[in-house]
Amino acid sequence: MSDAAVVRLPEPLRLREIAQDLFDALREKTFDGTGITRECYGEGENAAMEIYRETAERHGLKVRFDAAQNMIVSLPGDDGTKPALLLASHADSVPQGGNFDGGAGVVAALLTLIRIAAEGERPPCPVRAMVLRGEESAFYGRANIGSRLLFGTLDPKDMEAKRRGTGHTLRETLKAAGIDVEAAAAGRRMIDAATVKAYLELHIEQGPVMIARKFPTAVVTGIRGNLRHRSIMCRGEAGHSGTVPRWLRRDAVFAVADLLMRLDEHWMRLLERGLDLVVTAGVIGTDPNEHAISRIPGEVAFSFEVRSQSFETLEAFYELFRSECRAVSDLRHVKFEFDDRVYAEPARMDEGLVRKLLAASERLGLPTETLASGAGHDAAVFSNAGIPSAMIFVRNANGSHNPAEAMDIDDFMQGVALMHAFAVEGP
Repeated sequence: MSDAAVVRLPEPLRLREIAQDLFDALREKTFDGTGITRECYGEGENAAMEIYRETAERHGLKVRFDAAQNMIVSLPGDDGTKPALLLASHADSVPQGGNFDGGAGVVAALLTLIRIAAEGERPPCPVRAMVLRGEESAFYGRANIGSRLLFGTLDPKDMEAKRRGTGHTLRETLKAAGIDVEAAAAGRRMIDAATVKAYLELHIEQGPVMIARKFPTAVVTGIRGNLRHRSIMCRGEAGHSGTVPRWLRRDAVFAVADLLMRLDEHWMRLLERGLDLVVTAGVIGTDPNEHAISRIPGEVAFSFEVRSQSFETLEAFYELFRSECRAVSDLRHVKFEFDDRVYAEPARMDEGLVRKLLAASERLGLPTETLASGAGHDAAVFSNAGIPSAMIFVRNANGSHNPAEAMDIDDFMQGVALMHAFAVEGP
């Protein structure tokens, strides 16, 4: 690295100032009136990518885009020929989400590269930042689009998934972004795994554990996978609420309610046995053009999701779910119609990288705490593709996927320090 390429930071707190400026700019550009919306391959995500690009180039870093339109940021002097440590997270958000989900990881990666360049450090392998697109499943029902494109693991059926509200398919959206949709549909890889030595992602914790235990950072041991149906239709028979007795009703709402209570009972019993499991029906409703107080609902659409760190637990609970659907169908004379099942694999973080992160935490005086991630992350895609992967969690109040996310900047800077220490030592 030449002296001319080195960016000198005026004083130690400058990294903190850069971080705060980035978070402020992200909020200003992607605030939707209630929260943060950065739609994948859309206006909000594009705005965030431009903020990251401008910041990287202003500090002397090199920027390019890969075949999936993810952003790659590298240090001066990195000719791209050697396998690198990737510091990564995602640029998008859910609708009306928070400012730090994804954003914290990207800002941490950029700060780490800025510090390495400014201090003239020479890590044992190249260090690059990657800003991934389309991690959230909110718009197309498929998570980790940007990373799945890289490894050719988007299902061809995912390409025809329709964006909620507009009906545009993912294929149309990706094509408009300049991505080779035929290659994507064919499952062709857009990355050479040999160019990646290891993957590290910083992310806010999206649950309450770190707040409750009062530690600012933690090292992730594993990531829950999930099985989903975007939309299941329960079909019964509509009728007049005052004229059809209970024994002749085919009420879709009561059928779905019955199903969900049965699943909740199974969930509770399995938790008592020590299994890792969460179950959610996050979307549910009758047709607004038909529902009425005096009308027995004939149709109800709902989503289904089960998450676990165990593939066996996921499959076993899914079989329970289908079995209970059959039982409710027989009892209440309704029919369940299923769309395609969507699967995101659980993942384990690399044990060697976890140990290195814990050792670095100890040297920095940070907690040597480990935690499993209930939420999915791009790190799972990289791990399941055979890339040694790890994650750092930063404490965050008020949960996530909502405007009230509240990551403290002091906690964040400790997470950045941990990422930097890991990067300069090397995976």
